[in-house]
Amino acid sequence: MKKFATILVSLGILFGAWAITFGLPEQITRLWSAPASTTADTTDGTERARGGPGGGRGGRTTTVVLEPLEERSYPLTLRTVGSATSLRKTSVRVGGTGDVVETFLQANALVERGDVLLRLDDRAERLSLEIAQAELERARDTVTRYQSLQSAGNLTLADVTLSEAQVDLRLAQANVGMAEVALEDRTLRAPISGRLGLSDVQEGDRVSEGDIIVTIDDSSTLIAEFEVPERSIGLLEAGKKVLVGTPTYAGRVFEGKITGFDSRLDSITRSATVRAEIDNSDGLLLAGMTFTIRMIEETEPLPVLPATAITWERDGAGIWISDNGRATRIPVTIRYRDGDEVWIDADVAPGTQVVTEGAAKLREGSAITDAAATGVANSRETSNT
Repeated sequence: MKKFATILVSLGILFGAWAITFGLPEQITRLWSAPASTTADTTDGTERARGGPGGGRGGRTTTVVLEPLEERSYPLTLRTVGSATSLRKTSVRVGGTGDVVETFLQANALVERGDVLLRLDDRAERLSLEIAQAELERARDTVTRYQSLQSAGNLTLADVTLSEAQVDLRLAQANVGMAEVALEDRTLRAPISGRLGLSDVQEGDRVSEGDIIVTIDDSSTLIAEFEVPERSIGLLEAGKKVLVGTPTYAGRVFEGKITGFDSRLDSITRSATVRAEIDNSDGLLLAGMTFTIRMIEETEPLPVLPATAITWERDGAGIWISDNGRATRIPVTIRYRDGDEVWIDADVAPGTQVVTEGAAKLREGSAITDAAATGVANSRETSNT
């Protein structure tokens, strides 16, 4: 018997808690309110407005916090990491084998295109050029003599002999050109303007054809290369601004713009490679630095509201709105979330009163009142009293 009484008391407590939270069923409310109509008529309306014992789920008014729905753009921000290289860079290679007789390879020095970087021993090439020039002079004199004889009416000079002499002249001219190129190759010049890298080559060293002597980087413009995940491909556009930072200059932001991106995604990382130009005319940044890169784009205006306005049921997320003082639930799709605010897709007009607090105890069609309006009414009653 004692156990049965305990069960009854527990059920009574649970029923009372449920009734306080959600209100009494409409049928019980009618049975309760019928014999007590006289008392209910004399009860202060303030208690009914506050959701007290004046009515059940269908009869009482629930006090909630209402706010007008507003629309605002959401800033889409992509953060990624990449590295940078010079827009123009080259590795200077030796065109032939020889001994170094002079160098101008000062590390980190600025050079202009055509500046001399290194000279090799060119004595053999100079001698070859002199021989080629002498042969050229002889071939030219031969052609001139044959032409003079033919012009004077010398019938013993055949046309074939003159033609062969002219061919020898062209060959001699080509040999002189080749000798000049070979001599020029003994002097290495900067192919582009930029800054020299480190070099181990010194005077007296012997270098071979194809050896890298030094690197040159034109870092006035850097190319940052980074990966963008598949979900953010929509942010990519040629000319789009990117914000670049580096640990070397913490707190400072450099601007760049996208110059191009790959036409396909990597099959493993599911991302696309993107390149962006960064203005480095002041020379602060160096090729090879690691950069943090941000891209920002604002969406079209979307409904935005406090996260407390979102409720969850079996059909998903939704919000409660005030429809002429009655609660109506509208299904929504959450697009973005930032702190205590959410951006949603919903068939709700801007300015609609949305329940931002107190939505958990609402039912479809429940009478609701704004807590702000209730507070103003109560303050007026207190002042009149």
